[in-house]
Amino acid sequence: MKTIGIDFGTKRIGIAMTDAEGILAYPFKVMIKTTRDAMFAELLEIIETEKVGEIVIGLPLSLSGEDTLTTRQVRNFAASMGRRTDLPIHLVDERLSSVAAEYELKEAGLWNKKRKKNLDSQAAKIILETWQARV
Repeated sequence: MKTIGIDFGTKRIGIAMTDAEGILAYPFKVMIKTTRDAMFAELLEIIETEKVGEIVIGLPLSLSGEDTLTTRQVRNFAASMGRRTDLPIHLVDERLSSVAAEYELKEAGLWNKKRKKNLDSQAAKIILETWQARV
């Protein structure tokens, strides 16, 4: 069963996916947010097309583990997603996922423009891998 990983942002949403066996996580795409309805429509289309069975969403806590404004936005996003699908939704601590993603992309030899373009989906992959390590 495939699992989708989501790195929610106010401008872009990074998407990662697992293979059909749920073993290997890989960056899938970066969505540019336009409207709320368009965002959910695109996400639900991906979920249906890719035959996703679970959703993992990164939860951006502060370094001390406290909720922030962005944390509340992600919790609202997860609740809204839950009203649109019956799939299980898991929230995963995503502290430093973007830093790790930046490091991985640098190690892969990507230059600044390509790194920026791929950063959100790479962060989503790291969020998904963090969840996979827990189950």
